[in-house]
Amino acid sequence: RTTTLRAIVGLTGTRKGSIKINGEEALKLAPHKVARLGVGYCPEERGIFSSLSCEENLLLPPALKTKTPGMSVQEIYAMFPILKEKRKLPAGTLSGGQQQMLAIGRALMGRPKLLLLDEPSMGLAPLLVEEVFNVVKTLKSQGMSIVLAEQNAFSALAIADRGYVLETGNITLTGSGRELIEDEQVRAAYLGM
Repeated sequence: RTTTLRAIVGLTGTRKGSIKINGEEALKLAPHKVARLGVGYCPEERGIFSSLSCEENLLLPPALKTKTPGMSVQEIYAMFPILKEKRKLPAGTLSGGQQQMLAIGRALMGRPKLLLLDEPSMGLAPLLVEEVFNVVKTLKSQGMSIVLAEQNAFSALAIADRGYVLETGNITLTGSGRELIEDEQVRAAYLGM
């Protein structure tokens, strides 16, 4: 899953195949050019700069030369109010959930058309998992396309229009989120039901 997301944003070596974004071949594009196509990426390891403040982390991504203006820091603070409270603190002093919010906020600064989220709930307390998924639902309701690689299968499928089950790099099942939640094989193997 992670390799797929990293390939989309140009962070892996050239592989065979094709990646098209808005009809444009993106397999060999540099990451900044993929970002200009409207792709935001929040990596599994969060990728924040721990010695910089929250606000510095949000302001760090350069403005992209796109037709759509980026999000403002105030819009990110409205989405994640705790980041406004902690804006002057070093990002390394934030809790894991707050760091995840910061990483998502940073990915949103370019106002992407497509947001790639790699394991956004990993290592988070249940309340923070719910908060992160609420943000994902809000972004989806605003028309943003989201690719979510997530081990929390139930939460991911509950909000997914389409789901794919990967096993050892191969797609073994696909369907709507609802169809996969109701699939007996998925329920037994991934949902513990």
